Amino acid sequence: MTVHFIGAGPGAADLLTVRAVRLLQTSPVCVYAGTYLDAEVLAHCPPGARLVDSQRLDLDQITAELQAAHAEGLDVARLCSGDPSLYSALAEQTRRLDRLGIGWDVTPGVPAYAAAAAVLGRELTVPEVAQSVVLTRVSAASTAMPQTESLGAFAATRATLVLHLAIRRTRELCSSLVADYGADCPVAVVANASQPSQVVLRGTLADMADQVEAAGLRQAAVIMVGEALRAEHFAESHLYGPRPRRS
Repeated sequence: MTVHFIGAGPGAADLLTVRAVRLLQTSPVCVYAGTYLDAEVLAHCPPGARLVDSQRLDLDQITAELQAAHAEGLDVARLCSGDPSLYSALAEQTRRLDRLGIGWDVTPGVPAYAAAAAVLGRELTVPEVAQSVVLTRVSAASTAMPQTESLGAFAATRATLVLHLAIRRTRELCSSLVADYGADCPVAVVANASQPSQVVLRGTLADMADQVEAAGLRQAAVIMVGEALRAEHFAESHLYGPRPRRS
């Protein structure tokens, strides 16, 4: 028996990997985050599969579901939104499974920021404009940020900034980033990327908070900040440049 942690991507069923689909089709139990997933994703599960929505379960309850499947010898597809390597609680879940002697593995998925960038049609690393991407979040009541990872420290680099789990604090964030990026710095917000309910907002640090509030966005959104979002005049990289001939 194995618990398969599967990156479900941004929610669209056709953005699952081939491996993810195969594991869904062969796992009698599926534990999934119902808040973020398109219902078509679950259509890959076999007939009669036990479907458990984890959105209202705590870690103890989720672990109990995995233990129950283990006791019956049933593989579990544990669907995580986006990619399991980012904000998926993978570390705390697998730590418990290790203590219980339950086997597990990980299948990657399309991360939310990659789906958002695709919707925008933008490369986040533009030559001589931005060559780094900072993936981060902000402090919340549930989990504090490490003291060494302040938003101000990241903003000082002027790298492309991608904020997860922060849409309810958009006004505060935009205000705090003006000092480093400037009020006219481009900002994009993509909610429910790749799903029918997808919302795309484009603006600047000066007006994005108003747009987010007008749209009523409260969850499942990524905030992107940086000059790479509008860069038109930039140097070409050496990746496809002419190469000297060898004699």
